[in-house]
Amino acid sequence: MPEATLSPVPEMWLELVPVPVSDIDRAKAFYVDKLGFKADHDTRVGDTVRIVQLTPPGSACSIVIGSGMGEISKMGPGSVKALHLVVADTGKSREALLARGVGVSAMEEQGRGVKYARFSDPDGNSWVLQEIPWRSGEFGASG
Repeated sequence: MPEATLSPVPEMWLELVPVPVSDIDRAKAFYVDKLGFKADHDTRVGDTVRIVQLTPPGSACSIVIGSGMGEISKMGPGSVKALHLVVADTGKSREALLARGVGVSAMEEQGRGVKYARFSDPDGNSWVLQEIPWRSGEFGASG
């Protein structure tokens, strides 16, 4: 029996990840003031819907926090774990965040030059700074 030919899957870009929080203003301040994320927009739609989109420096993928967003708003604050922020230099990134008042763990080396450091937002959503040496050439001049 001939093998079925599958059509190619078009390109897909992961560009927005929901992060559930209990206090939108507190979370926005943490992400913008402490982590240096860019506030792309903060939109209110009526009295119950607020959508805040924030982007890490140099990233093509953003996060969204807010209220009244259907199933996204039903996620429990702090329930997102181990979102990875890939960085060119974990040590430098860690030091920059520590200087901004973020509680970042000690750096862990996993072998082959792979390094991690961990932190959480005020609700307990957890993040990982990840350095992968063979990807360092992918970062721009600001990375």
